[in-house]
Amino acid sequence: MSDATQVKNGTPGRGPADGAPTPPDPADFAVQIADQVESFILTVTEVAKGDEPDSAIPYLLLEVSQLLLAGGRLGAHEDIVPDERYEPDLGPEQAVDEADELRERLAALLDPVDVYSEVFDPYEPRKAPVACRISDDLADVVTDLRHGLAHYRAGRTVEALWWWQFSYFSNWGSTVSASLRALQSLVAHVRLDQPLQELDGLDTDQDLGEEDELAEEAGKVMAEEIAGPLGLRQGR
Repeated sequence: MSDATQVKNGTPGRGPADGAPTPPDPADFAVQIADQVESFILTVTEVAKGDEPDSAIPYLLLEVSQLLLAGGRLGAHEDIVPDERYEPDLGPEQAVDEADELRERLAALLDPVDVYSEVFDPYEPRKAPVACRISDDLADVVTDLRHGLAHYRAGRTVEALWWWQFSYFSNWGSTVSASLRALQSLVAHVRLDQPLQELDGLDTDQDLGEEDELAEEAGKVMAEEIAGPLGLRQGR
């Protein structure tokens, strides 16, 4: 593996600074990222089957949090440079139907809390929130991760790491972060015994606009009404 895939703790292109911890072995790093990617894909796929709805939200919150740790490690890693100039052909990829099925199952499982509001870029001033869906987010992330996993399983470790790092910055990092915020907020509403507002009739093609417009769209649903089906217990 080329030096470009090594983690540098000092100046880029140089070795680690004096006293800095030894960079992890690149092969071990790839195995650790791949393990987390596989765990996330497996858990989300299993949760979407709906066999254990009481555990859905806790499992998703845990896996999303752990995936973000893997993403943070990829983000802290210096740029990974693939061995080849062009991406090797993956052959037949996962069918679009599989992604759509995953999306639909998650949407049915997470109803009525699937839709949430999010600010796409927190550094853009006066940016209005947009409506998103947890089901869309997770299905899209699984699609991104599977692409890199196909390279990894084919023995193209550097290519897999490059793809996971690139797509972390360009797509799934921000997507998973938004989903984590929504899931954590949902858990907090239930555990703190606070009313939860459902975006009744709100869809992802709508602009939420100002807070009063959001409030006008929202219909009130008490947290206890969703706590049981989604595997959450109210705080005492």
